[in-house]
Amino acid sequence: MKAAVIVFPGSNCDRDLAVAFRGAGIDVEMVWHKDTDLPKGTDLVGVPGGFSFGDYLRCGAIAARSPITKALVSHAERGGYVLGICNGFQVLTETGLLPGALMRNAGLKFICRTVPLKVETTRSAFTEGYSAGQTVHFPIAHHDGNYAAGPELLAELRGEDRVAFTYATPVNGSEGDIAGVLSANRRVLGLMPHPERAVDTIHTSQDGAVLFSALAGALADA
Repeated sequence: MKAAVIVFPGSNCDRDLAVAFRGAGIDVEMVWHKDTDLPKGTDLVGVPGGFSFGDYLRCGAIAARSPITKALVSHAERGGYVLGICNGFQVLTETGLLPGALMRNAGLKFICRTVPLKVETTRSAFTEGYSAGQTVHFPIAHHDGNYAAGPELLAELRGEDRVAFTYATPVNGSEGDIAGVLSANRRVLGLMPHPERAVDTIHTSQDGAVLFSALAGALADA
C-alpha cells in the first residue's frame, strides 16, 4: 500500500496527513507540486490542508493548475483513491474531480474548533469503518468551507448516496450541512474537517483513526 501526499507552497497539514497514513500502515512519499508524475505504484493520493499559494484568486484555484495535477486527475480517472482534506477538498472541486464549490463561511469568519459530524454513508472505503448515522468528532480550521451545490446537485448527491459526512449542527452555511462528498465511483473523498488531527491520544478525538484504518484495509484487499 502506497500513498503520495502532494505538497504545495503554503501546505501546512501535509506532514500531519503523512503521519496519519503511516499510522494506518500505509507507505508514504511526499510529492512536490512541480513534479509531473506520481511515484510508481501509488494507490492513494492525499491532497492536504493549508493555504496553497496563499489562497490567492480562489482557495485551491492555483494549486489545481500545478504540474502534478494532471497526474492526480489521471490517477483518479483510472480508479485510484484520492483523499482531499480542507484546502485539498477545495483543490478537488477546482480540478472538477468533485462537484460543487467551497465559498466563504456564512459568518465571514475563520472557524477553528472540534465539531460533531454525522456519518451519512458507509458505502465507501473511507467510511466503511463507521456505522451509518454515527456521530464522530473532527477538528475544523477554515474560512472557506461553505459548500455550495444548488438544489439539483444536492438532490443528485443525496440520491446517489454520495454525501459522506454532514455537520451535526450548522457550522459554516454549507448546503445540507455537507462536510464531505464522494465522487461518482466513490473513490475520491473531499472533506473539510481534519480527520488527520483526530488520530492520536493527545488529540481531542481519535475518531479519524477509523477512517485511515478502513482505507488501509480497502487498499490491502485491493
